[in-house]
Amino acid sequence: MSLGRAWIHKLPHKLDCAVANNFHGIEVFYEDLEYLAREESNLAASETPSPTSLLHAAHTFRQLCDERKIEIIGLQPFMHYEGLLDRAEHAKRIEKLKLWFQLAKVLGTDTIQIPGNFLPKSEITGDINMVVNDLQEVVDMGAQESPVIKFAFENLCWSTYFDTWEKAYELVEEVDRPNFGMCLDTFNIAGRVYADPAAADGKTLNADADMKKSLDELVKRVDVKKVFYIQVVDAEKMGEPLIEGHAFYVKEQPARMSWSRNARLFAGEEGGYLPVMDVTRAIVEGLGYYDWISMELFSRTMSESGEQVPADHARRAAEAWRLIKREIESWKGT
Repeated sequence: MSLGRAWIHKLPHKLDCAVANNFHGIEVFYEDLEYLAREESNLAASETPSPTSLLHAAHTFRQLCDERKIEIIGLQPFMHYEGLLDRAEHAKRIEKLKLWFQLAKVLGTDTIQIPGNFLPKSEITGDINMVVNDLQEVVDMGAQESPVIKFAFENLCWSTYFDTWEKAYELVEEVDRPNFGMCLDTFNIAGRVYADPAAADGKTLNADADMKKSLDELVKRVDVKKVFYIQVVDAEKMGEPLIEGHAFYVKEQPARMSWSRNARLFAGEEGGYLPVMDVTRAIVEGLGYYDWISMELFSRTMSESGEQVPADHARRAAEAWRLIKREIESWKGT
């Protein structure tokens, strides 16, 4: 389960909602730590917390989770890293990662997620050799930590270059390190191959055939040991194409990114249309995956105020998980 927007809803209450709905683990967003650090240090929203205050916030976060017997799955997102053309900026990211290692240790997790870079092409390269070298650099740093830090690379369906699981897995193969793998997200897999929120029908041209082909390839090609965790989530089908004039349209953002930020749904909810269970089955049954399954959600509803908001999202996530468990059990009988 992901906690969502910490600056709207207080952390202890969100954790209580997770426990009340029988969640055993959560993903931590770096922004959660920033918000908590500002709160503990009485900083303004515009102020950047110091490394010391962030580490203190991580201790607080860990204590809150330990009190509730909640495990921290991973820390994310280590954003806009691979392929930076500005190598001075690259060096800054490397220095920042050293703090992330400390944060991960305090939180008690050994996994950091790297989402596919979605900066413009004027700022990053898709050159496979440079990207692989960048990723090997951080992965080798993680291998020197104790315990070893793993990195889960996630294709985002709007990433500039690595927007499909196939392209992300090519990086996994080329990086070729035991502590470098993937986070497979049903939204980001289907959201690129099957869905197009800017299209009139919300789908790509050959959506069904391309989705089947992609999943068949996933089952044949992916080593399940390289799947560090998965996220299962759906999304709304837009009533109108997500283009200029749409309520979610942002000129500077790809349509899929705007769609992702506003309109995800939990599995099985009304209005969802992605082949979520097909993707999940390919991973769980096809690959034999047996590890963390996260209900990661981004939605405009998470910005609403009131204690009932995180409670409602946690309840919905639990309902989705029960549906997923029933589906997994049904596959065993087929």
